[in-house]
Amino acid sequence: MLQEIHEQPEALAATIGHYAPEASLQADSFPGVADIFRGRQRLVIAASGSSRHAGLAAEIMLEDLAGLAVDVEYASEYVYRSTFTLQDPGVLVISQSGETADTLAALREARSRGLKTAAITNHPDSTMAREADASLPTIAGNERAIPATKSFTTQLCVLYLLTLYLARLAGRMTAQTVATHLDQLQRLPELLASRLEKWEQRVEEIARLTRIARGFLYLGRAVHYAIAREGALKLKESAYIQAEGYPAGELKHGPNALVSPDAPLVVLATRDESDPDSVLRYQKTLQLMRDMHEQGATIFSIASEGDEEAAKLSRYSVSVPAAGEFLLPLLEVVPLQLFAYFTAVLHGVNVDAPRNLVKAVVTE
Repeated sequence: MLQEIHEQPEALAATIGHYAPEASLQADSFPGVADIFRGRQRLVIAASGSSRHAGLAAEIMLEDLAGLAVDVEYASEYVYRSTFTLQDPGVLVISQSGETADTLAALREARSRGLKTAAITNHPDSTMAREADASLPTIAGNERAIPATKSFTTQLCVLYLLTLYLARLAGRMTAQTVATHLDQLQRLPELLASRLEKWEQRVEEIARLTRIARGFLYLGRAVHYAIAREGALKLKESAYIQAEGYPAGELKHGPNALVSPDAPLVVLATRDESDPDSVLRYQKTLQLMRDMHEQGATIFSIASEGDEEAAKLSRYSVSVPAAGEFLLPLLEVVPLQLFAYFTAVLHGVNVDAPRNLVKAVVTE
């Protein structure tokens, strides 16, 4: 797992190079996608586990940038949903293996309804890749550890690139704006690589200091809520510790009863200073951190570099470099992966093969 965390800069660079050669989006990189999505205003994403969390992040990206109405379904529930929930949507399935049983069933159900489908998988020869109308592979390389790391970040990367392509296809984004987004994305692997060693040292220290905690609540707003969910899942499956991810604004609507000094809050408090909506979300998150600090909560924050205020409100903090609002998730999830890894090791767990879990769930 640790090796695959460190392989993420290379995997992201390979994925970007596959879809945006010469720093531009070409239709050839998205075969069949235009036929599936052109003229459609609605999209259903069906996925499970970490892949569903990538879908939750994509929901925000696709709605905000590409103007699509997106419904993210648990793959295991999609086949039981009414055919009238969304009229004539495109259907996107996401699966690391491309063989996940309930996601494959969702794909086949969508095809039986006459809907156009696309599949994002890490295996271009998988069943989903073959059966979908369009295949969008991640270029992560083989991932052997059960907890998803590089497959998750490359899924986010493909979904970001798909969002830019669909936004351009729909006329919602100029070529220059797309080029600006791509330029930011292409710098991301180097940003990640330059911080990994520092994060590893800091997060290992935090894991040692929090090893006796009885549970964690992970909090994030908007696209960062999906990363809160993913961080909590990583800790549960890797270290066997109870953790839940919530929208930050929901904490006071019940979950706050669980907060105590030995049940820390993990707060995603990053911001894109060029995005007024991102700044507003950050300010609201910061106010929540003030309230929780006064309440006596133990706060572990993921904050933007140079943010002294968030760091002062936190007992533990890890900083990530500046990036666009929809690129921050690819950075902020990595310290959470490291936190799950080191916590698992400290608890004596075989983090590559946690109990009761398999890499690909091929039976429902």
